[in-house]
Amino acid sequence: MATDISVMEHATIREEMEGNCSKWGGPGYSTPLVAMSGPRESLLYVTCVYSGTGRQKPDYLATVDVDPNSPTYSKVIHRLAMPYIGDELHHSGWNSCSSCHGDPSANRRFLVLPSLLSGRIYAVDTLDPKAPSLHKVVEPADIVAKTGLAYPHTSHCLASGDIMVSCLGDQDGKAEGNGFLLLDSQFNVKGRWEKPGHSPLFGYDYWYQPRHKTMISTSWGAPLAFTKGFNLQHVSDGLYGRHLFVYSWPDGKLKQTLDLGNTGLLPLEIRFLHDPSKDTGFVGCALTSNMVRFFKTPAESWSHEVAISVEPLKVKNWILHEMPGLITDFLISLDDRFLYFVNWLHGDVRQYNIEDPKNPKLTGQVWVGGLPQKGGQVVAEAEDGSTFQFDVPEVQGKRLRGGPQMIQLSLDGKRLYVTNSLFSVWDQQFYPELMEKGSHMLQIDVDTEKGGLKLNPNFFVDFEAEPDGPSLAHEMRYPGGDCTSDIWI
Repeated sequence: MATDISVMEHATIREEMEGNCSKWGGPGYSTPLVAMSGPRESLLYVTCVYSGTGRQKPDYLATVDVDPNSPTYSKVIHRLAMPYIGDELHHSGWNSCSSCHGDPSANRRFLVLPSLLSGRIYAVDTLDPKAPSLHKVVEPADIVAKTGLAYPHTSHCLASGDIMVSCLGDQDGKAEGNGFLLLDSQFNVKGRWEKPGHSPLFGYDYWYQPRHKTMISTSWGAPLAFTKGFNLQHVSDGLYGRHLFVYSWPDGKLKQTLDLGNTGLLPLEIRFLHDPSKDTGFVGCALTSNMVRFFKTPAESWSHEVAISVEPLKVKNWILHEMPGLITDFLISLDDRFLYFVNWLHGDVRQYNIEDPKNPKLTGQVWVGGLPQKGGQVVAEAEDGSTFQFDVPEVQGKRLRGGPQMIQLSLDGKRLYVTNSLFSVWDQQFYPELMEKGSHMLQIDVDTEKGGLKLNPNFFVDFEAEPDGPSLAHEMRYPGGDCTSDIWI
């Protein structure tokens, strides 16, 4: 009987992993609104890093139990260690997703794990959802030999069955060498996606909107700069980006470059609205802490405007007199009603109603870390000269360390998961405590009716207690797809 239950449980999770593909055809869901009624998440995959921590251990993929009815709720139940040391696992994606929904032969089975520093790309088999296994390693030498690309970052599946990965530079860390890598469905290197001579000036994230025959990518900086930690002088030296690059889709021709200027420094994550008919989206500009809205004009070109601004804080006991919020991640709910972002340095998570994308309205905010928190050295200064610090709650008796960094939202939009590691070198620079105590993961309950955010006191994954020592937890993925890996066509 125990075996039968195990088999049934396995089959249920596999159905969730494949997005009920037997019912709908291919992987994922027919529309974003259909996805919202998908099964509640029970597992989360989390990229965990030892690179840069001083611990000579390989990075790993953690499987976290997020089923509140499970005896191992809020625990790491499996760890898949990579075969090498020094990878810096960062972002991840699926071999197929809702863009392949019309293909019954496609299957959301393999998680694609690019390694930002080593240049390797791992394909992880999630056939056993609770205990993923390593399927294939795409070696950096093969990527460089065939494309010249290195520092892989964002991975998205394409409707063709190929996988596209943005790469942030060449093997020497120069931004001019960046572009977009194509892998076939067997994870073989095919070449570059963009046409020759159409590579962007910098690379980072990207999102495509096929009905508008457009892909837009963003620009972090040159790897030879950001891998050494953040130096403000490097911004003045032109080693960081401030542009969006507009491509024709799917043929890879760079047709427009949007200069975001001094209000759009370090544009990182980019998201179109999920509705594939919409011609608007947002990009989070980290250093200037602005959410910029981009949109198609009546002339069929693309333009942009600042939609949300986070004012810098005047501070004492820090490296500068003013501290930016540092928007490092954001996402949009599947119904395109709410936008969520984090301020990694200030320490708050925000929720905005974007039913009118031109006029976002703040509907929720919660502090879950940050530098100016009570008990810390950094203090903020008000206009009248008085000082203050933010009140950050403890969770299960633990003081929250670092700041909110990566976020992932449940399909129904009611649960927001938060990790706190950005990039090991930057963690060391801004939150050295993370090197000693590692990351944690939180869950925030979301009011999807009126708006509002509330920290869940029953959920806390402490990566300080990992078997090989404290690790840095970064991006999160659900087996059945999520708000940032699915694109509809």
